[in-house]
Amino acid sequence: LYYGEVCIKEDLNFSIHPGDRIQLYGKNGCGKTTLLKLMNGQDIRTEGTIHLGAGLKCSMIFQDSSFMRGSLRDYADHLKIDISLFLAILRKLGFSREQFDRPLEECSEGQKKKVQLAGSLSQSAHLLLWDEPMNYLDIESREQIEDLILTWSPTIIFAEHDQYFSEKIRTGIIRF
Repeated sequence: LYYGEVCIKEDLNFSIHPGDRIQLYGKNGCGKTTLLKLMNGQDIRTEGTIHLGAGLKCSMIFQDSSFMRGSLRDYADHLKIDISLFLAILRKLGFSREQFDRPLEECSEGQKKKVQLAGSLSQSAHLLLWDEPMNYLDIESREQIEDLILTWSPTIIFAEHDQYFSEKIRTGIIRF
């Protein structure tokens, strides 16, 4: 796996099965985000073979939220998700009804992270690719996400530095 011209990970070999929640573990800059982007379909230089299931649908949460613009409805329309489910998850994550009308550009980083999480959980994806999903979230929101994951058991590959969250939800780990 390469970042530009630099090989950042060799001998990477793993399989993901339904219900797996795999943590990508390592220091900043070791290739976790690059691997998530590759699995999300971005053109990343690799050597070897990647096998993704036929018809695999992925949902990605990014560290960077600068792309988030417009209304919640615009965001839901872009993701092609059910607006009612999306808003219900946001309410569970502490969004007030007044916040539903606020443009995303005016939201805090924590609120934008909640929007990304609610959007990802609302998609009919087979595999969730989450890059630092707990950044900017308060303890109550983290606990609600943990409960949702442990109840629903989605298939996730995630990079996260919050060890408490990671140890609680992961079923496996890939060390970088």
